[in-house]
Amino acid sequence: MRTRFPWIVAIFALVAIGFLVACSTKYSANSSTHALVVVPTQGTIEIPDETAVMETFSINLANGSASQINNVNGPPTPGLPTAVILDPAGANAYVIVHQNAELVPSQTGITAFPIGSDGKLASGTTTTLNNTTGGVPVVPVALAMDSAGKFLFVADSSTNGLPGSVSVLAIGTGGSLTELPDSPFPLPVEPGNQTASASALAVTRTAYPIQYSACSGVTPPTTENLYVTDSVNYVLVNYSVDPSAGTLTLMPYSTSSPGIPTHQVPSGVAVDPCNQYVYVANSLTNDVSAYSICSAINLLSTPPCPSANFSLNQIPASPVHVNGGNSPGPIAVDAYGKFLYVVNPGSSNIAGYVINRSTGLITQSTAQPTVAAGLGANSIAIRSDDSWLFVANTNATNVSQYSITFSSGVLNPVGPINTLDLPSGVAVK
Repeated sequence: MRTRFPWIVAIFALVAIGFLVACSTKYSANSSTHALVVVPTQGTIEIPDETAVMETFSINLANGSASQINNVNGPPTPGLPTAVILDPAGANAYVIVHQNAELVPSQTGITAFPIGSDGKLASGTTTTLNNTTGGVPVVPVALAMDSAGKFLFVADSSTNGLPGSVSVLAIGTGGSLTELPDSPFPLPVEPGNQTASASALAVTRTAYPIQYSACSGVTPPTTENLYVTDSVNYVLVNYSVDPSAGTLTLMPYSTSSPGIPTHQVPSGVAVDPCNQYVYVANSLTNDVSAYSICSAINLLSTPPCPSANFSLNQIPASPVHVNGGNSPGPIAVDAYGKFLYVVNPGSSNIAGYVINRSTGLITQSTAQPTVAAGLGANSIAIRSDDSWLFVANTNATNVSQYSITFSSGVLNPVGPINTLDLPSGVAVK
């Protein structure tokens, strides 16, 4: 079997975005009966004609039944795939690929796959990433995208003794990618001079949910910030994003520490849809750190916030332990900011939390503290209408799917969706 990357490589800052499908299986932005699920699979060399490919599925939103669109006939990935993300329009899927000796030819970079009206993916175009200052190729591990679909942000782990970084790519016509000239942006040096390594990232919103959330009807900001976890120094780093150019400017937490402290080995990060709170899953200490954002909607409820500058304050009583879970990593807030879901690869389950909208403190759900996922759970995606949640399971060779109970956030298992070998990520539209 082909060697796969550790689950942390496939994290994602995977953002939940909705894709609508017509009953005829022709995908249309005017339909709400089906969803499109996109899954990269790494494949095995033991099975002829099974290689690393992109799979797509049509999901009936009424009952969760899955119909395969792309399987072995899906477009191959020009490298071993890991994380995947869709643009807001659902027009393109972006996948991290890594050069692998068992795939010839192969390369490391980001591959863009156009999505057809029938849910099939066209052949992909790969963009290699700029080297670091030392001329060493970066190692991409996670993806995030802004609300407008203008920029793709890539977390890069440390390599060859050089610090991890953030690569920023502008998204052009037809979904094309162009890396910024100043990219990658190295993570800052923290006290102790440990070589920084980016593990996950999440960006604040410039579009708010139109209903059911604390910020519905509130004018969203026109600027955004990017939060990046450093899994070596145990901090969360805050960057402001130039809304036109996409360049990053570090916002230090203090004069002595560029990043705000987390617990040990932060491996997943999520921003709530109202830009009020940030949550970080810490894999080694089995807990979740919570922070309030100094955003316009939070100024009155979260002192000290002198201005809406998107700086961070740790929430009292944080971090919160993950009961019944082990090695938390992939993490996501639901589309309306009411619930937090944490995937625990070490225990193959999902922990659910209720978010206190006034304080940001999370409490593990009493109705359903955990729900089973599959072996090798590596990523999470929530549909934008808050109806379905998906988790890719590398070692189980499937994608777990759950309908979401709107009032309680309880996950109701349906499925799973069977895939080819080694599914390494999941995205939904």
